[in-house]
Amino acid sequence: MWDSTFDETLRSFLPFLSAEEALAADTPLREYGLDSLATVELLAVLEQNYGVRFQDDALNLETFENPGRLWTTLAGLQPAS
Repeated sequence: MWDSTFDETLRSFLPFLSAEEALAADTPLREYGLDSLATVELLAVLEQNYGVRFQDDALNLETFENPGRLWTTLAGLQPAS
């Protein structure tokens, strides 16, 4: 599963997700308020927070469909520790 930074960051871009609601891997991000402008802003924040750069092939609706897909993509960009 993802770390707390990812959870907190993603929640800040989901205005329709209450603090009490769980952020599950299959939570539909668009249904909770992630629009196109917020997606671009989220992308920039994630790149800055994790020191990565999303490649063009990851910049699609499927990547930002739900937290599980987004985290999988993000984790794949990070160097192995």
